[in-house]
Amino acid sequence: MRHPVTIAICLAGGIVLSSCEQSRNADVDRALDSVNVIDESNLNEVMLTAGDPDEAVAYFSRATEELPDRIDLQRGLATSLIRAKKPERAVGVYRTILDMDGANDNDRVEYADALIRTGEWDQAEAELNKVPPTHETFKRYRLEAMIADSKEQWKKADSFYETAVGLTTKPATVLNNWGYSKLTRGEYVKAEKLFVEAITYEDQLFTAKNNLVLARAAQRNYQLPVVPMTQVERAQLLYTMALAAIKQGDSATGRGLLKDAIDTHPQHFEAAVRSLRTLESES
Repeated sequence: MRHPVTIAICLAGGIVLSSCEQSRNADVDRALDSVNVIDESNLNEVMLTAGDPDEAVAYFSRATEELPDRIDLQRGLATSLIRAKKPERAVGVYRTILDMDGANDNDRVEYADALIRTGEWDQAEAELNKVPPTHETFKRYRLEAMIADSKEQWKKADSFYETAVGLTTKPATVLNNWGYSKLTRGEYVKAEKLFVEAITYEDQLFTAKNNLVLARAAQRNYQLPVVPMTQVERAQLLYTMALAAIKQGDSATGRGLLKDAIDTHPQHFEAAVRSLRTLESES
């Protein structure tokens, strides 16, 4: 007579145990999902910053194929393509991003950057014009400055460069760009100042050092600036200055600078040797 009751109790116990087991499994799954999200976020960040650009492209390409609706993965792919110097493909990805839910003004700025890298300046300007003025970021104003430069709208370019510099703690590259803009306008003293300022922020920025030498040489100042430089950089800067002197008709000065560059370089400086031979054969 007790068997039905016993069976009922056992069945009830089984249901409770099964329910508990399912609950534990669900808790474990949620915990694992949480760990996976953290691991994925870390991996995404590594791929975007420290990873090899081509490996990052492969990683995000696979990820976007599996999860095409994830806008963060699409952004990762676009960024990786820019790092891998494949802006044409990045342009297509940014177009996809801008059609997705969650797309924002920053995505449009990045799209404009990709367009500039592919030489589509007019379209880049059109995209930036769609970004509201309240979106005040370093990159937005740096791109605005570059576009104004390309159109020789110097006052606008200077205003945008100045704003961009004020929006970043690492202004070396934009100061270098601004200085180069001044250099192309023939404002050599102002250009020199901007290159020096760029180097104070990033003393390993060789392009700024090279541009600084060009700005000084344009004023017929053929003394190397007092900035940090390696022996190889010193030789290369002497070579740049020599070519600038020769171009300006100061051949004797150029010849001396070429010899200094050859003597300074720790290895054989083929380009300088070849230039010196050419100069001497013409004299």
